[in-house]
Amino acid sequence: MITAYIGIGSNVEREKHIRAACHELSLITENLRLSPVYACESFGFSGNDFYNMVVRLDTALALNELSAALKEIEVKWGRDIDAAKFQNRTIDLDILLYGNEISQKKPFIPREDIFKYSFVTQPLYDIDPNLVIPGDGRTVEQILETIPAPVPLRRIEFQF
Repeated sequence: MITAYIGIGSNVEREKHIRAACHELSLITENLRLSPVYACESFGFSGNDFYNMVVRLDTALALNELSAALKEIEVKWGRDIDAAKFQNRTIDLDILLYGNEISQKKPFIPREDIFKYSFVTQPLYDIDPNLVIPGDGRTVEQILETIPAPVPLRRIEFQF
């Protein structure tokens, strides 16, 4: 089993789609651990506020199999297969980390968003602040402290 961390985001029917994403992940993986859910303004475009969170899970799927399974979930729940980076999302699922793997091809691991966006790093911190990022050597806590312009986040009381 490999421990992976998946970023989940939605800004379309957010509660419904965050719950759906977690349920779908529970069907294909094991030992889900959920971060708190955070709300933040859409980033890079004008749209509804996003809900974001991170899930830690164990999987027997290879990296490419996990990536394909996540794409299937996104499409099943209404995401356009050719969706652009900065647009509204029903479900956005991103592999942030996959064990100690480093991948320089899609999916890029560790995902660069960990180093750029507080809406990714804060929920990752909530799950495991002392996790060392492969290839970087810093902990999630150290990275969170260095994000230059953190996106303002509001923690949401969320019932799963």
